[in-house]
Amino acid sequence: MLNEECVSLHSAFSIQHSAFHIPHSKKILFLRLDFTDMNILYQLNDDDCFFPPADRANKDGLLAFGGDLSPQRLVVAYANGIFPWYSEDEPLLWWSLDPRLIIRPGEMRVSKSLRRTIKSGKFDVRIDTNFREVMLHCAETPRKDQDGTWIQDEMVDAYCELHDIGIAHSFETYQDGELVGGLYGVSIGKVFFGESMFHTVTDASKVAFYHLHQFLQEHGFKLIDCQQETEHLMSLGAYAIPRKDFIEELKVLTQEATLCGQWGTNDCEELYLNIKQPEKLQFRAYNMDEDLALSND
Repeated sequence: MLNEECVSLHSAFSIQHSAFHIPHSKKILFLRLDFTDMNILYQLNDDDCFFPPADRANKDGLLAFGGDLSPQRLVVAYANGIFPWYSEDEPLLWWSLDPRLIIRPGEMRVSKSLRRTIKSGKFDVRIDTNFREVMLHCAETPRKDQDGTWIQDEMVDAYCELHDIGIAHSFETYQDGELVGGLYGVSIGKVFFGESMFHTVTDASKVAFYHLHQFLQEHGFKLIDCQQETEHLMSLGAYAIPRKDFIEELKVLTQEATLCGQWGTNDCEELYLNIKQPEKLQFRAYNMDEDLALSND
């Protein structure tokens, strides 16, 4: 039985929907084909939190634009293999990459030098004590081939809200009391969706990732989403799988109970989030100027 607080949080993610009303004056296309090469860009609806199927993304992974960064929409997005990624001068863009970089708890590759660093005790690792600062450091860290940051102020506020309700988490590495590395991400079911990491001292982010990996393994998680391929993550054992395989795993793993709460103090409870999308979806195809009815199967 869920207590009253659990039910309240669960209800926050129970997104109600009614049958779509399709105006006769608009041309509706029922699509069951692969339109990847046509590069359709879908416009999200303001009155619900649903997404087109991830396999409708174009070859670069861009799927849709619009909507908002509400906790409900973010949770539905991640559970369906979709994430926000946009710059200051762009609209809110939603992506689903193919292939998808993952690592499974129990498969992390720990080098001898990293293991020595972990055992040395030079770093103090904490969980969920400084979430906003981790995000701000990630936003400020220069990235190769990237001009500026994609972590906007509104994104920081949105993920901090997810953290406040126990769904987003941070692993933080300290040296002499100073935050020198860390990472953050979103937890749904038995999947941890990694978002970003940073370090100002060598190996600080790897140590944070190691402790994340150990925590997830101890708590029965099955998958860590690393999004896109990077040498840093691949050196730790991450590898790419086809998006269709990733989505199939999400359909099962995100339906399991989510470990919500403060991971650092074990003040947690398992909740089942209602994140299922309806079978029929309707969106505006921005670059076709058509309303499209899609089948979510």
